[in-house]
Amino acid sequence: MSMHVFGAIVTYHGIAANNRGESEGNITTLQKIIWHGQPHTTVSAEAIRFALRRLIAGDGKNEVNRTWNEDERVNSWKNDSFDPARYIDDDLLGYMTAEGAEEEGEKGTATTRRAVLDVSRAISLVPWCGDVTFNAASIGASSGSKGDNPAPYGTEVHATRYQYGFALTPDRLKKKKRANTAIEKLCALGPVAGNNARFLFDFSPESVVFRITEDPAPRILYIFEQDGNDTVEAPELLRRLDAGDIKADELIVGGRLAGSKTGEKLKKKNVTVEPGVIKAAELVIKKIGE
Repeated sequence: MSMHVFGAIVTYHGIAANNRGESEGNITTLQKIIWHGQPHTTVSAEAIRFALRRLIAGDGKNEVNRTWNEDERVNSWKNDSFDPARYIDDDLLGYMTAEGAEEEGEKGTATTRRAVLDVSRAISLVPWCGDVTFNAASIGASSGSKGDNPAPYGTEVHATRYQYGFALTPDRLKKKKRANTAIEKLCALGPVAGNNARFLFDFSPESVVFRITEDPAPRILYIFEQDGNDTVEAPELLRRLDAGDIKADELIVGGRLAGSKTGEKLKKKNVTVEPGVIKAAELVIKKIGE
């Protein structure tokens, strides 16, 4: 059976704003969904993958096929035929290109590779209560304020953490050691999303739960909860562990969760718990190698 690596990440607390290029009137909006009956803000998996691709491309350690040209605002390709054996992004993140039929009645063609690294949509840990800030663009600003008065506009903001998950099967990679890069970069992710004015929100893990298993089901997605005292716990993780759906030796936990009530209970159940996210990631990479 194949070995699977799953992860549940909760980010640091920050203020999310201006995370997409859409607006309603003069209000710059956040993406929102109804989650457990209440409005929560959300960041797409595509935005997380885009930030991860930029991070991998920027370290100079791995050859990538696709890079983002900031000046021309387009993707630049080395090989539009793709080569997952050569390029880490083609291998980890997959690709698809479609071509229409040349003649009527014929079928079009598509070249695809499913991503080995799957990423879920990020959901805010607490509901959005409707916070909007008032702003005014200065006269002559590039935003379109060309008259004699400042141009007023509003921005939806949300003070929150985000949680999301990922799944990775190293055996599906052309080069299995690329799984190490995926783990390292997910634990070093910085700003994610944003349009012309990217807001600074730290998307690196404040806490992370890794699960290394032969079970093809993650069973650890969206396990984090936050109470009114800004304390993050994972009671559902404990429940699934007690139920036998997850085994203690499959888990490696790192970050702030280590010092929580959940972390203390996990230690008593012989789960590997580290106070640092990076140390936990190193243990995961070592276990993958073994």
